[in-house]
Amino acid sequence: MTDKPPGGTGRWSISRRRFITGTGSILGAAALAGRPIGAQAKTALAAGPIANGAHVPVLIIGTGYGGSVAALRLAQAGVDVNMIEMGMAWDTPGSDGKIFCTTTAPDQRSYWLRTKTKAPLNYFLGFPIDRNISRYTGILDAEEFSGITVYQGRGVGGGSLVNGGMAVTPKRENFGTVLPSVNPDEMYTTYYPRANAGLGVGTIDPAWFDTTDCYQFARVGRKHAQRSGFPFVFVPDVYDWNYMKQEAAGTATKSALAGEILYGNNYGKKSLQKTYIAQAKATGRVTISPLHRVTRVAPAAGGGYTVVIEQLNTTGDVTATKTVTSDRVFFAAGSVGTSKLLVKLKATGALPNLNGEIGKGWGDNGNVMCGRANHLWDPTGSLQSTIPCAGIDNWAAGGAFAEVAPLPTGIETFASFYLSITKNPNRAQFSWNAATSTVDLNWQTAWKQPSIDMAKTIFDKINSKEGTIYRTDLFGVYKIWGDHLTYHPLGGAVLNKATDNYGRLTAYPGLYVIDGSLIPGNTSVNPFVTITALAERNIEKIITTDL
Repeated sequence: MTDKPPGGTGRWSISRRRFITGTGSILGAAALAGRPIGAQAKTALAAGPIANGAHVPVLIIGTGYGGSVAALRLAQAGVDVNMIEMGMAWDTPGSDGKIFCTTTAPDQRSYWLRTKTKAPLNYFLGFPIDRNISRYTGILDAEEFSGITVYQGRGVGGGSLVNGGMAVTPKRENFGTVLPSVNPDEMYTTYYPRANAGLGVGTIDPAWFDTTDCYQFARVGRKHAQRSGFPFVFVPDVYDWNYMKQEAAGTATKSALAGEILYGNNYGKKSLQKTYIAQAKATGRVTISPLHRVTRVAPAAGGGYTVVIEQLNTTGDVTATKTVTSDRVFFAAGSVGTSKLLVKLKATGALPNLNGEIGKGWGDNGNVMCGRANHLWDPTGSLQSTIPCAGIDNWAAGGAFAEVAPLPTGIETFASFYLSITKNPNRAQFSWNAATSTVDLNWQTAWKQPSIDMAKTIFDKINSKEGTIYRTDLFGVYKIWGDHLTYHPLGGAVLNKATDNYGRLTAYPGLYVIDGSLIPGNTSVNPFVTITALAERNIEKIITTDL
């Protein structure tokens, strides 16, 4: 074993004793408990953002699920880590005393560098509901490509800041199509359990679910699903369910019951800030530079990699450009961010030897949304928790799994709302547009039709049974299906194709991909537990073989 990384400059600086101690802890319960590894935790790295001219052992681009896992495990193994995050830290309250704004009253904190909101559900009762806001580095990015809008979290914690927290492990019988080159035994015996423990996953108390006002909407969804013969399943989540009970009882500040989710959740949700990132920072070996954007990665003359980084202000202006070197670089900017950056680096000659699979295999996890108009005897409740807790499973027969989603408007809507994940086979490709110096995605809206057809295997039957109809006022004028978006971007640097079977970019020793871009377009359920588990698998292998 050598302390010098291949293609690097020997800056890992890990003794044999520390390596053995650290790796052993990662494999054991101590790491899962988040304790620092080694005899002594190193004193904290220099405070503040990364400095121009710095030379660091590891640089991680992004602070979402994959990047946070890598940062924690590397730090526990004794490696100093610098994380680069394009979004804000989200640790300072606004003028209202809250860090995040609500879904129903979005302000400048809501969107990434927009002057008007772009809500996924952008009509209500047939009227547009988007509003003007100040341009700001807000928490939700509605990134528009040809044919699709991709919603992504912007800030320390990535997508964990803005998703519904539904922490679903795929059924084992479906795993072969999710990650065909990965051994399911190791995932289901080791890495899925490790991910669920690290994320703080739990399930709603069924007895409380049956009685609380805030899940009337989901109980209506259960009744309709079961009356049509569909399995209704409770889904794990990373919300603190005891805290939500206190919200409902009036003994804690309302959060999920105050319309907080799409633009962040102030109290009860266990985002990465409270789990993996908190543990990583506690090691004293991890520093995070918010409002920094990586624009270039290329081999350095003396080994390792030269990384060019732009520092931003809160209106999106570049205030400084920094050049640093790193022995190893992990791409963890999310499916879209990582794919765009790698495609750009290959096309512009910074990393020309990346293979031809870069940018391919991108999918939307089959996302499609719809609403149903219920009868007056099926009210869904004016108070609705923003945290979904259940779904309708018709994957085997119809290729669809549908979240029973909230519609937290604060008024009775008599509507059932759903986000479906479907077995959509269509895959898109990112490509470099030299004329505009941007990266394009060739998704076509028509490719959503299989998702609509699969979702209809559930909702056509329910509507027929209940004598109900689809809502036509939520996504436009007389438009039934929300087929214009995805919350679950996946692929673009597919495992064992664009990379090796552990995320290494083999043409460039010391470069790795460790996020949702590794997963080829579909997970059959909400993807973040699979992204986390795969990152746990890959980083363990990288630590034990590459250090």
